[in-house]
Amino acid sequence: MSAPFRIGVAGLGTVGTGVLRLVEAQAELLAARCGRSLSVVAVSDLDRTRDRGVDLTGVEWYDAVALAREAPVDVVVELIGGEDGIAKAVAEAAIAAGKAVVTANKALLARHGVALARAAEAADVPLAFEAAVAGGIPILKALREGLAGNRIDRIYGILNGTCNFILSSMETTGRDFDEVLAEAQALGYAEADPGFDIDGVDAAHKLALLAALAFGCTVDFEAVHVEGVRHVAAEDIGYAAELGYRVKLLGIARLTEHGLEQRVHPCLVAADTPIARVDGVFNAVVAEGDFVGRTIYEGRGAGAGPTASAVVADIADIACGRRAPAFGVPAEALAPIAAAPMERHRGPYFVRLVVVDRPGVLAEIAGVLRDERVSIESLLQRSRSPDEPVPVIMITHEAEEAAMMRALEAFAGLESVLEPPTMIRIEDL
Repeated sequence: MSAPFRIGVAGLGTVGTGVLRLVEAQAELLAARCGRSLSVVAVSDLDRTRDRGVDLTGVEWYDAVALAREAPVDVVVELIGGEDGIAKAVAEAAIAAGKAVVTANKALLARHGVALARAAEAADVPLAFEAAVAGGIPILKALREGLAGNRIDRIYGILNGTCNFILSSMETTGRDFDEVLAEAQALGYAEADPGFDIDGVDAAHKLALLAALAFGCTVDFEAVHVEGVRHVAAEDIGYAAELGYRVKLLGIARLTEHGLEQRVHPCLVAADTPIARVDGVFNAVVAEGDFVGRTIYEGRGAGAGPTASAVVADIADIACGRRAPAFGVPAEALAPIAAAPMERHRGPYFVRLVVVDRPGVLAEIAGVLRDERVSIESLLQRSRSPDEPVPVIMITHEAEEAAMMRALEAFAGLESVLEPPTMIRIEDL
């Protein structure tokens, strides 16, 4: 058997500790599969005293950048997090020192992934980041290797377990967003500051990486249209269910006649589609190839075990000598693709208005849509007491985003409309 493969881990939080536990617990299995033992010999963390439930006897402690530069390791595993600062310095130092890099840091890669890939290729060292997207789901390996013979037409999915848990719980319980968010925080599914998740930024980082792999382009996080789930109300989810839909936060990337469309936002999806049935903290990714057709990948998108599983899969590949370009093609072959303007997106829409219950209101609404050349496919109106506001729920036929935005602005200006209009895009999946 070959010499042990030496691992240095920078960052011993939930995932870093999970990596240590997995390497220890699966030592025999990993040795058999890699043809050599895997051994964590160096670590770094700001807190050196906390009991992590793993034996660190004989493991050397370093400052993070010193670990990357000086530790006698074959791979540096960066699990610190953050798009700049120490995480970026660790990755750059490891590459400069001729060491392989494995990371779960989607923010770092969404901002600097192509530059790091170029540097890694110049230094002839691997850069791997399976754990950066969808936790334990091996979607990057599927795109890079399993679907190598396909041109990808579209890739989309549920990329954030926190949001999926919130939306699923709102549907099953009828509770409002704030109440379910508090529950998610109490269960550890949402951070104390949940903005990255519920505002869609986390999913956008992941989508930018998926799009680069799927379409062979440079990572363009700034081109991703991002909306979160804060504005989704329990009544929207209830009305969607009446109409045969479920509400999911999706990341969607596809090539259009206007360029590469990348968007993260709440969507109505037909209740009988596979993606609609993914609940709780689970993630799912759907990739559609020209020869293979639709392929679906589902699993836990976060947590110590699933994410550590993806990290160790990358480590095992490197230990076995299996290598591929980080983004599926050499970094120099990655080319920018023009971003499709969001206002050119076309699709059907769900719209909810709260209006005064009086004659002529529906005619006003219809007039706004007529002026924007938007037609209604179906309409629900719930009767209440004569003096109470009335919800009006509409499903439109396919329309252009810019026209819908103008219509929403016009609705908001009507005296008969009592609350800001709600709009959720409908996806045909």
